[in-house]
Amino acid sequence: MKSTISLLAFLCCSFILSAQQFAIIPQPAEMIPGTGSFTFNRGTVIVVKNAVDDNSASFLNDYIYDKLGFKLKKAKTAQSNFIQLVTVQTLVPGKEGAYEMTVSPRSIIIRGQTASGTFYGMQTLIQLLPTEQLKTFHPTYYIPCVQINDLPRFAYRGMHLDVGRHFFPVSFVKKYIDYLALHKFNTFHWHLTEDQGWRIQIKKYPNLTKVGAWRNGTIIGRFPGKGNDGKRYGGYYTQAEIKEVVKYAAARFIEVIPEIEMPGHSSAAIASYPQLSCFPNESTKHPPQCAWHGDSTGKQVQQTWGVFNDVFCAGKENTFKFLQDVIDEIAPLFPSKYIHVGGDECPKENWKRCPLCQQRMKENNLKNEHELQSYFIQRMEKYINSKGKTLIGWDEILEGGLAQNAVVMSWRGEQGGTEAARQQHNVIMTPDQWVYLNYSQTRNEDSITIGGYLPLEKVYNYEPVPRELTAEQSKYVLGAQGNLWTEYIGNETIAQYMLFPRMSALSEVLWTPKEKRNYKDFEKRLPTQFKRYDLWKVHYSKAYFDLNAVVMPTDNYTGVLWKIETNHPTAEIRWIPSKYSSALFPYSQPVLVTESGEKTATLHVGNKIVSVLSQSFHFSKATGKKITLSTPPSSKYPGDGAFTLVNGVHNEKGLERSSECLGFEGPDCEAVIDLGSTQTINSAVIHTLNSGGSWVYPPKYVEVFTSQDGTSFNPVGKSEKFEPTNGLNGVVSINLTPVTSRYVKVVVKNFGLIPSGMSGAGNNAWLFVDEIEVK
Repeated sequence: MKSTISLLAFLCCSFILSAQQFAIIPQPAEMIPGTGSFTFNRGTVIVVKNAVDDNSASFLNDYIYDKLGFKLKKAKTAQSNFIQLVTVQTLVPGKEGAYEMTVSPRSIIIRGQTASGTFYGMQTLIQLLPTEQLKTFHPTYYIPCVQINDLPRFAYRGMHLDVGRHFFPVSFVKKYIDYLALHKFNTFHWHLTEDQGWRIQIKKYPNLTKVGAWRNGTIIGRFPGKGNDGKRYGGYYTQAEIKEVVKYAAARFIEVIPEIEMPGHSSAAIASYPQLSCFPNESTKHPPQCAWHGDSTGKQVQQTWGVFNDVFCAGKENTFKFLQDVIDEIAPLFPSKYIHVGGDECPKENWKRCPLCQQRMKENNLKNEHELQSYFIQRMEKYINSKGKTLIGWDEILEGGLAQNAVVMSWRGEQGGTEAARQQHNVIMTPDQWVYLNYSQTRNEDSITIGGYLPLEKVYNYEPVPRELTAEQSKYVLGAQGNLWTEYIGNETIAQYMLFPRMSALSEVLWTPKEKRNYKDFEKRLPTQFKRYDLWKVHYSKAYFDLNAVVMPTDNYTGVLWKIETNHPTAEIRWIPSKYSSALFPYSQPVLVTESGEKTATLHVGNKIVSVLSQSFHFSKATGKKITLSTPPSSKYPGDGAFTLVNGVHNEKGLERSSECLGFEGPDCEAVIDLGSTQTINSAVIHTLNSGGSWVYPPKYVEVFTSQDGTSFNPVGKSEKFEPTNGLNGVVSINLTPVTSRYVKVVVKNFGLIPSGMSGAGNNAWLFVDEIEVK
């Protein structure tokens, strides 16, 4: 009986390992499968000869105990059934993190170039361990024999966490660091200060945590919100807790980079010490469409999201004294060679009307407020350098002249990083289109996110080195980083959902050689990775298996095609023609849609529905027709190209970053629609957005033109009236004297340069256009 149970256990384990064999993420540089397997059980010994490898041994043993239920003995030597960890420093000289692993029937030997390499090899071993715990007292597992030779592609492999908008306790920060370690990331960017909260104790300035760490309420729902929850919210980390986290990360070979925002995103600091503002006696302003709770007089911590004009005064010496004092306390807490100063989204409105800032500009021969920001950053850089640290800033620090030794973190696309690399500055790529993990990961997202659409495949296919760079310039690209901004991420469960599995995809982008990366192969390894998430008790997104739909033009521009897709290997897709029907039809090809209504698709595994997707279509004479744009949208918000404006699908959630919108930063949206034949036109309705808090404004006006030949156009109507409809959504409607025409040109005039007194003053407004309807 006993031998039968053992045989069943062996067969069970063999099956598990054959399914997950070498499903390693990130993919190693080289793997050579061997013959046979290593028997792993309670009798296996961890051999560590040098103290430098004790750390890796402890991590491995803790993992085995936590996930599989037993611990291994440690020894200085063993003859068989052992795992040896050894740092040799002779594998790839000068290559931090390289390792090799040999799995034979007798032993597993991991040799690291550095202690970090040994640690990374141990992480690879963890991925060869089972993803399920056997419910026996003496479990036996079989690890396939293999030779692995591996090293990281990029020196900087980072993940970011914003604790300013929403605060996360030390327990979760440690868990977050463990996630990084399990994926071979080596940098944790800790975003510690924001308009909505200051999160680090500075002993010289106790009000930063007494006042600045707390807000009196938070908007409910997506900006501009449906009210305010009226709850005091906040938290901060003591210096002792900071040291605890830094030590915890160091044990996992992760460098912690602190970010102290300046000169913008500083409302919490100014609420704590109003004299840091250009205008200490002016009360804090907030978007009028957002509900406010509690006292609204004096300086306050912000209760909503966005960009705010009240920033650190660049004309006061006490501003720099304050920030230098903060750096004095920050620098010893973080062994990292870097300090991040933000530098992004700093409105210049207050500086323009501040006599002290204007005097500063005059004394230093600064041409404009952008050069004043450069002065601010360069002055802080010198002080940071004096502490033996290097300054990192978001790509706005390029404006007005880049600080001498600064590292640029490129988030507004790749342009800033490309420019900095050409100037021979080190660069970390973090463009929002590819690595902002707070964006929606499915078009069928039912939870509140900041918007955008960043599916798993897009993250995986990101290439951190821009094609425009020469081989020499490419050397300045240190690596890349994923960012998790937390406006709509209020707890650990949501954070995990947004991170996984996209963080796993990014780990392979940063670690694996470019020529080895292959998304189809990554997909084959995902099922095993999902089992690991289950083992880790991670609340991950299953959007990878969800139904997704794409709306496409037809060949003859009559109607639109609704194409439904899923990555689920065994499920069946069915669809319901309309909300008035309950009949289900097997889905085999894109569905032709020619009229307004709702279409629904369902995903079936056996008799169980595992995903539902509904899509509303709004038809007009322009829907599905051929459309051309005179100016392309921003590469940040391209939607699905010009067809987005006539696909019959509205941005119903009012998201700025929706794939159903085209975004224009400065230029107008000018579209020509070919109706296919001469038709009578009575009106035009243009769907657009208004969100001044993030520099998104409605158009100045919309003008409609018609033409019979597509060349000579006549104006037929114009309107400046933007009518809000839902959230940020609104329309500009133009009623026309009935006119017959084949071609319709619509000019949506950008708001232009944002004037004084409005959020984002001095910057180009963003214009977002959703749909053009012709009736």
